Amino acid sequence: MTRTHLLLQEKVTEPVTYEPSRDTIQGMTTKISPQTDGPIRIEGEFEIVDPMGTPFGLAGRTTISLCRCGHSSNKPFCDGSHRKMGFSDAVVARELPPPMPKL
Repeated sequence: MTRTHLLLQEKVTEPVTYEPSRDTIQGMTTKISPQTDGPIRIEGEFEIVDPMGTPFGLAGRTTISLCRCGHSSNKPFCDGSHRKMGFSDAVVARELPPPMPKL
């Protein structure tokens, strides 16, 4: 079983990074969909960990939504606050520029 690891880096003094191998990316069965005017939806096999690497207990969920508006009282998860706050941000797929070379 392949799992995607999402690292949440809030209030951390040292950067935390995770670099999946090419093998992990090729076998990935996870879909991440930013929603227009809403959260980031994650579907499939994944694990979400805090900055210390401790996993959140997802109670077997295979679909969750992460807050994108910044107003959720249950961060990093969405609680629907984007609707009350009038969060507005269109999502349109685009090509990213090549990554900067590592020094």
